[in-house]
Amino acid sequence: MDADVFADIVRTVREFVRDEVMPREDEIEQTNAIPQRLREMAAEMGLFGWALPEEYGGLGLSMSQDVRLAFELGHTAPAFRSMMGTNNGIAGQALVNFGTPDQQKRWLPALAAGQAVASFALTEDGAGSDPSRVRTRAVRDGGEYVISGGKRFITNAPSADVFVVFARTEDTEDPREGISVFLVEAGLPGLTVGPPDEKMGQHGAHTAEVLFDEVRVPASALIGEQERTGFRAAMASLTRGRLHIAAVCVGLASRALDESVRFAATVEQGGAPISRFQLVQGLLAESHADLHAGRSMVLATAGNFDAGTDTVLGPSSAKLFCSEMVCRVADRAVQVHGGSGYMRDSVVERIYRDARLFRIYEGTSEIQKLIIARQLFRQAS
Repeated sequence: MDADVFADIVRTVREFVRDEVMPREDEIEQTNAIPQRLREMAAEMGLFGWALPEEYGGLGLSMSQDVRLAFELGHTAPAFRSMMGTNNGIAGQALVNFGTPDQQKRWLPALAAGQAVASFALTEDGAGSDPSRVRTRAVRDGGEYVISGGKRFITNAPSADVFVVFARTEDTEDPREGISVFLVEAGLPGLTVGPPDEKMGQHGAHTAEVLFDEVRVPASALIGEQERTGFRAAMASLTRGRLHIAAVCVGLASRALDESVRFAATVEQGGAPISRFQLVQGLLAESHADLHAGRSMVLATAGNFDAGTDTVLGPSSAKLFCSEMVCRVADRAVQVHGGSGYMRDSVVERIYRDARLFRIYEGTSEIQKLIIARQLFRQAS
């Protein structure tokens, strides 16, 4: 995309987030839902397809552009970005990278326009951070597959029109090789979506359990019409997603710091703004340094991702650092606000709860450490 066009998009999204979304954060928190008008406006701006190819109606952003957009989207309630995240990220990218032309034509235009929602059904009770252990099974029966099993914590499941479902099609010595991935339309007999999970934070972003009781899908629902590509599809989607999440963490950390600086500059103790207290200054300085490091890391990693020189080590490193970083910044923000920061009506109280999830989903901090170490040893050998 042309640099000037992209700059206009970023500017428009920045204004939209600050003028339209941020004033409605309390509503999102209290109703546990994104207002329909915000959803419609996001669709009109093309935000349901920022990472999808232009030929299918998306914006076709590079990774370097993706993360810059994510800095802006991360500046508000994470639920707003999450509403569009699976279309652009983990679910949509499985179609972009592994789908057949017919599958792409069937779904990508609808996803890019916000007319359909795709959900990424990978995580199970016994297979979260290690997707090679999925137990959901898909058995070939003539011209169909019969899918049975269950998925947990599936983002956007309550509103999904199609699920990107990872299931075991055969038992192999290497469990990663026996996984395939399917497009399963919502509403099919035997497919049940549970009630939305009640979460600590990120209200308005819905996850739920999804059960498959002998759900029949045509053989054409197999993504790529080829078995045993599921693990590779999952890893490719998650790698890009981890770098995107790192950028969202930068955006949320910038919001927490902005709120803290504003509070410290205006609230007085002992007849003087608390911004004059050196220990308060220290908290703000540490948060700024953390934020600066995270932003720089994400931008550099995105450049390497686009160049194809690092699509694993860098994204995992960025996801690890930035998800931990935003929690540190949020914690300091509460500390700067004192008792006010612990109150339910405080922005930083909400940020503190919202930030905690980033260290868990799309690969826990512990899993990122394992990936990083393995890559280091692989490079050394």
